Amino acid sequence: MTINKCAIYVRKSTEHGLDMEFNSLQNQEEACKAYIAAQAFNGWRYQKTYIDAALSGGTMARPALQQMLDDMAHGLINTVVVYKVDRLSRSILDFHNMMKYFEKHDVNFVSITQSFDTSNSMGKLTLNMLLSFAQFEREVASERVRDKIRASKAKGIWVGVNPRLGYDIVDKKLVVNQTEAETIKQLFKKYLELQSLARLKHFTDANNIHNKQWATKTGKFRGGRPFQAQTLLNMLRDKIYIGITECKAAGTSVPGEHAPIISNELFESVQRALDRNGNNKNEHVHSAPNLLTGKLFNDNGNKFINQQTHMPNKTTKYYYATRGCYIQSGALDEIVMNVISEFLDANLERIQTDFVNAIKHVDFTNMTFPRKRDFIRRILKRAIYTDNKLTLFITPNSDIREFITPDFINEKSAPMDYVVSATDIIIRHEFILKKYTKQNEYNAGKSAAVSISENNHLIVRAFARAFRYREMYEKCGDYKSIATAEKVSESSVYRHLHIAYLNPETVNTVMSGTLQCSVDQLFNLPSNL
Repeated sequence: MTINKCAIYVRKSTEHGLDMEFNSLQNQEEACKAYIAAQAFNGWRYQKTYIDAALSGGTMARPALQQMLDDMAHGLINTVVVYKVDRLSRSILDFHNMMKYFEKHDVNFVSITQSFDTSNSMGKLTLNMLLSFAQFEREVASERVRDKIRASKAKGIWVGVNPRLGYDIVDKKLVVNQTEAETIKQLFKKYLELQSLARLKHFTDANNIHNKQWATKTGKFRGGRPFQAQTLLNMLRDKIYIGITECKAAGTSVPGEHAPIISNELFESVQRALDRNGNNKNEHVHSAPNLLTGKLFNDNGNKFINQQTHMPNKTTKYYYATRGCYIQSGALDEIVMNVISEFLDANLERIQTDFVNAIKHVDFTNMTFPRKRDFIRRILKRAIYTDNKLTLFITPNSDIREFITPDFINEKSAPMDYVVSATDIIIRHEFILKKYTKQNEYNAGKSAAVSISENNHLIVRAFARAFRYREMYEKCGDYKSIATAEKVSESSVYRHLHIAYLNPETVNTVMSGTLQCSVDQLFNLPSNL
């Protein structure tokens, strides 16, 4: 008789009841063993029991389950026996994937309380129906828990597992820890002094200030790690320290049952400083925020966030809003600074007198870069990028007294196009956004955004070189010899010859500015355009 090696899989979602003398896991195992013993005449033999305690059936990340699947692959199991289908999984997708895995390794599946045969279509239908109800039950239970959390938070009740620095959990309520509360007050005040998350992190490291450490019910210690910039930001943004309980899912903030640690005035001062310094939640935190952090949007209203790539000895920062649209922040920041510099030198007679008198006393040229960045962020309400165009909205109600140099006066009054609305000064500026930033003879290491005038200059240089290569080619008929003589690559000569033989009308539209394109786009124009 062929031996059928049977494994039992048992699972329970929570820890509740596991400390009882006879718990649910033992009940499942004994029932499955009895079923296997009843099938002894068919060659069934008990092999092993796999136990996952306090683990959800909605995930595959279960140690015993993964061990059982691995044992299947090594031929140690022929049949898996469970008490109910939902003990194996409560997810239809996960269950179907496991059934394919079972079939691959010729392993049978048996639920002792739900009779079905997966070898026929009716059995598969029955199994799917049972599993659908199991998944439905799990989702309904999850919804009940979420509803309970939202309702509790709406009443100001603390609902959480991990305590915050500054509080202890006593009888499921937050109680102020006086020693840690002093640390919280110190960190909030220190940020106002330093005005930088990076410097605040250096302060916590130097003074050995760590995050909250607490002991679990089993006696294990959690937390107590050094602060990171993001954890400091989360702490400084947390309204719990002014006695407020927030429910982000419902978008509500209500007075909590716990006592506040800091005053509303201190908290609001820190929030204004965080906004001013560009330390916005859900964005990458940098020690020196980009110029347009939190102020740059696309034409659909999506905010650009900061992202960066790391290469050996090089870090490149970007603004990112939608898939495929990355703008090097350094390039765009430089363009904005140039536009603001032009604005300060412009004829501003159409703008309200008080703002003009103040802004003409700003010595922008001799400012340091951080000072320029702070000034622009003070006067710039928002910026909108769309199709190589940047629209800046400057508010004339900005308080710029700290940037004024009394003995300096900007007497320049150059012409400049801008629009004055009821609330803003609007400046539109066009530039060329290049997709590729590889260094070559046309960008000389410049970043991915260039002004229209710079781009036009590069276009003229490209055509000048192209027509010179064309003249040489028509004399020798060999582009390889041109590459040797000019000490450039053969591909470079070929690319220039391509634009040299473009349709003359196309050349005229590009040179006149009617067809606006970058140098990269120029080399890729079709010959018959």
